[in-house]
Amino acid sequence: MLDYLTAVKPVRRIRYIIFLKDVLILALTTFGGPQVHLAMFFDRLVQKRRYLTEEELMELNALCQILPGPTSTQTITAVGFKIGGPNLAYLTLLIWILPAVAIMTAAGIGVYYLEERNLSLHFARFIQPMAVGFLVVAGYRIGQKVIRNKVSLALAITAVLAAYLFRSPFMTPIVIIVGGLTTALTYEKQQRMEKKPLRVQWANFFLWLGVFIVAAGLGAITQSLPVRLFENFYRNGSLVFGGGQVLTPMLYNEFVAFKHYLTREEFLSGLGLVQAVPGPVFAFASYIGVLSMRESGMHGQLWGSLVSTAGIFLPGTFLIFFVYRFWEQLKRYRVVRASLEGINAASTGLTAAAAIVLFQPMVPHWPSVVVVLATIAVLLYTRIPPFVLILGGLAAGILL
Repeated sequence: MLDYLTAVKPVRRIRYIIFLKDVLILALTTFGGPQVHLAMFFDRLVQKRRYLTEEELMELNALCQILPGPTSTQTITAVGFKIGGPNLAYLTLLIWILPAVAIMTAAGIGVYYLEERNLSLHFARFIQPMAVGFLVVAGYRIGQKVIRNKVSLALAITAVLAAYLFRSPFMTPIVIIVGGLTTALTYEKQQRMEKKPLRVQWANFFLWLGVFIVAAGLGAITQSLPVRLFENFYRNGSLVFGGGQVLTPMLYNEFVAFKHYLTREEFLSGLGLVQAVPGPVFAFASYIGVLSMRESGMHGQLWGSLVSTAGIFLPGTFLIFFVYRFWEQLKRYRVVRASLEGINAASTGLTAAAAIVLFQPMVPHWPSVVVVLATIAVLLYTRIPPFVLILGGLAAGILL
């Protein structure tokens, strides 16, 4: 980082340092998911610092919404790219994710510590149903935006049924691809835009694809758990459209229902805790990585966090670097815009299916049902920040 900053001209170096300080402030203070993140990006990066215009920020955010990966992370990384090129973009990514990753890694180690000493996780009993409430509200809010007609409603319902009946990590990409292809066929409804020839620089695409293939091959050959964890998260990070709430069912299917690396209770505790952490929700991967390598000691747990974090964040970074350079031309193609409707509808269905699967075991326990319903009501009808709810749930669990 210092080598890069010292290599640029003094005026630009000072500007880059100030920008990275702003990124750190955002990483420590942005709670609440992509929508809240975008508002805070606007306040600090546009209104206060004027690194870019409001139109430029909204356009970058729109681009990141159609790419797989963490929307907020890709947006702020793209801002760094716009200001200072790829080197500043990578520094932006590291500073943005570091606080959340450190906190969720510590949370995973803490959960393992308690379990090893036969200490109860009962203090988190309110957090688990609250996490389901968060998921329900996220799915509802996404559905309000993306389900606009009978086709998108049918795709969402089909995604719910497919994900619920066939609980395999391989079902997720199938559902998303089918959704995108279905609405891509309706491209004629999209407004025509004047097209220009695409001028594509393929380096970052081949980098993304090369890492994908090499990780899958090495995982199959070596059967090394760290390599397989990296491949698992890299694959999920390459296929998730819609942010953290869509990532949740993918991770649950893969690491709880399919591979049994985590228990349902551990997964829900982490899902609740990540709502109280500033920065990207994708830092949940760090927590899962720690617990997936719990048998390898402290060194192994830290290694699990590192490979899982790299796996989940790198695909979106490679892809934003790739697409950003020809986005102006790409967005003019009607089939691209049309496919987004199906992808978003299918993602909504996946979120709903995850909420159903996680809620089902709670039905016989009325206190858990009450907490889920109360969480939904508070999120929908009040302005209480999510992290305040989670901290209150932890406090109640400890006191009671």
